Amino acid sequence: MIIAVDFDGTIVEHKYPAIGKEIPFAIDTLKQLQQERHYLILWSVREGRLLEEAVEFCRKRGLEFYAVNRNYAEEKEENKHYSRKLKADLFIDDRNLGGLPEWGVIYRMVHERLGYEEMYKRTNQEEKDEKKGFWGRLFKT
Repeated sequence: MIIAVDFDGTIVEHKYPAIGKEIPFAIDTLKQLQQERHYLILWSVREGRLLEEAVEFCRKRGLEFYAVNRNYAEEKEENKHYSRKLKADLFIDDRNLGGLPEWGVIYRMVHERLGYEEMYKRTNQEEKDEKKGFWGRLFKT
């Protein structure tokens, strides 16, 4: 799957143009998704030196992107008429409707291919099962 990931407010706290503190588990989750053969594209409003700083921030933590602000690394910028809209299967961004879930939830949604509704249903069911205790979970009372 091709996953476009925002930087500010998603991988790091929103302190633009500075780089905020890393959001817990963001880099580790993205590296795990790469190990599972997903292609990650950094998708940011940052440009020039600010974009280079963001890429370097991730690189120092062991996260390399398939492409940055384009569909693939070899895509040329010569054509000024191209759209910055990416052809991704999934976008991870703090500006999502409903905000940014915590990174454990994001990983589970991608790994298990769950939408918000299915994730919500499963989480609620798991919470109900947890309240029932061991025997309740075992026998689905």
